[in-house]
Amino acid sequence: MRQDPVRTQLTIAQALEQASRRLRDQMQPRLEAEVLLAHVLGKARSHLHAWPESLLDADQYRRFDRLVDQRVQGQPVAYLTGRREFWSLDLEVTAATLIPRPETELLVEQTLALVPAGARSVIADLGTGSGAIALALAHERPGWQLIASDRSADCLAVAAANRSRFALPNLLLVRGDWCEPLADDSLDALVSNPPYIPCQDPHLRQGDVAREPRAALSAGDDGLDAIRTLVATAPRVLKPGAWILLEHGLDQGEAVRNLMKDGAFTEISTIRDLAGLERVTRARAAL
Repeated sequence: MRQDPVRTQLTIAQALEQASRRLRDQMQPRLEAEVLLAHVLGKARSHLHAWPESLLDADQYRRFDRLVDQRVQGQPVAYLTGRREFWSLDLEVTAATLIPRPETELLVEQTLALVPAGARSVIADLGTGSGAIALALAHERPGWQLIASDRSADCLAVAAANRSRFALPNLLLVRGDWCEPLADDSLDALVSNPPYIPCQDPHLRQGDVAREPRAALSAGDDGLDAIRTLVATAPRVLKPGAWILLEHGLDQGEAVRNLMKDGAFTEISTIRDLAGLERVTRARAAL
């Protein structure tokens, strides 16, 4: 039986231990408990380690207890806190947006490596969601012009809040479907983490993914519908020799390379992530 926080004050250490037991079915129960409690207290996780004997008041415990309950019921931690770190940026996220993941940072790394740092380049992040990729690029390259597009007004509102938070005037937000709002021959690079999970994949019903917006995750029977659209429409908006970089599933690299080959792209290659899995395929528009 759980202790009544009104009658029994718990220390930070005790509250974390109790929550970790309740979150034991999660992959990182202690970490998740710390993230939730730090959010309630408005402190960094380091505060929990420095002051483990500090007492929680009744309101703090109730709020923490409620968040742990919601996590046990399957709500993602990022949605409970409204925050997720990406590229060392503390981003706002909501249930309208995909939760940014570490493997997507490979798109940022590759774009920074391929596009000259000193150039006045124009880069588009299509299907931007929370704005994570575009924000990271705009932050790293203030001389670049970033365009972040999404067809969801709710996603663009989150991206706009993040842009304001980090004061990035070189990031333009536009509403539209993939390449549709972009001008001909306007881009030096196009990047995207589109939906790529097959619509019947059982992973869509598991873990955090089950609570994320389906339109940001799944695209057709084989998961490649959005990628097909991007590969087919990108040549119109890319300058000659410009780059396209797309994230995809670990077993989709060959299919994406073939789509790019059929689309007359050149210098096609697939980059593996830190786990050794094919994650990003890149190519150049014909000269």
